[in-house]
Amino acid sequence: MTDAATLLTDPLEEIAPPRRQHGAAAWAVWIARRLGLALLTLWLVSILVFLATAALGDPVRAILGRDYNANPGRVAELEALLHSDESLVSRYFDWLSGLLHGDLGTSLATGLPVSDLIKNSVINSAVLVFLAAVVMIPLAFAIAMISVHYRRKRPDTVIQTILLAMAGLPEFVIGVLLLALFSTTVFHIFPAVTITSPTGHPWDNWKVMVLPTLTLVLWVTPYVSRIVRSSLLEVIDSEYVELARLKGIPEKVVMRKHALLNAIVPGIQVIALQLAFLAGGVVVVETLFAYPGMGLELVDAVRNHDVQVVQALSMIIASVYVVVNLIADILSILLTPRARTAISS
Repeated sequence: MTDAATLLTDPLEEIAPPRRQHGAAAWAVWIARRLGLALLTLWLVSILVFLATAALGDPVRAILGRDYNANPGRVAELEALLHSDESLVSRYFDWLSGLLHGDLGTSLATGLPVSDLIKNSVINSAVLVFLAAVVMIPLAFAIAMISVHYRRKRPDTVIQTILLAMAGLPEFVIGVLLLALFSTTVFHIFPAVTITSPTGHPWDNWKVMVLPTLTLVLWVTPYVSRIVRSSLLEVIDSEYVELARLKGIPEKVVMRKHALLNAIVPGIQVIALQLAFLAGGVVVVETLFAYPGMGLELVDAVRNHDVQVVQALSMIIASVYVVVNLIADILSILLTPRARTAISS
């Protein structure tokens, strides 16, 4: 009897469905996995950043130049500061430990803590990217909706031609054209460079913010608008949108409440990607307009062989990229019913 019972119960146990996690536990596991991947990405980036800066050669010799042999005291001071007598692995883990504890190191060029040196630059860049995003997001969606409304007609063709032409222009070309148009050659409306007081901020004079912001907006809007348009075209041809039209719902309401809400998820993904690109592209724009942000600070640090500042700014840009994409993933899941159900179950 025991053997027979075992034979009857064992197969049932083998084909029994797996125990499902509770919804909150499933979400916790998913978020923990995403955070783990984000931290792994940042760790790999930190290795690349450290190796790239270490491969530039001896920073002490680059900083002192001809004084390297004539000033052994300064050489010893800088070598002690950089721990250049230690192995590469030891130096990396010392730097990483300081990074995890919020210690970005000391600037070799100024002798100031890196966190104090770049604080205002990071804030200025964050404001510039925020202003560009506030203008770019509604503009891109508005252009996409107008283009879809006139699809297969002349206005749509004109809009897509302009967007395609702008998408092929690098940010520095757009910036130079804006400078020629509004600052130097045609009109003299906005300043060509950003001039601020040592204790002030660029936004104290709103005119100096216009051209850098407009450059970033014109650089990323074509990409976002084209992706949103493609998503809208796919959605408005679906059955539930056709059903809404058959019910007599006005076309504007169909576009706003039915099509746009279902096309917003791909838009979130591409917006996140472009905002992450802005964190890197802002380097070129800030240099062009002499905007006192991370880009200008990074260029000066590279010119002065200030390794600690280069490492810190590179990690900040990488962190922005990872965090923005993580937020986009979470929003995409929350706005997609199928994905929410899949995770919860």
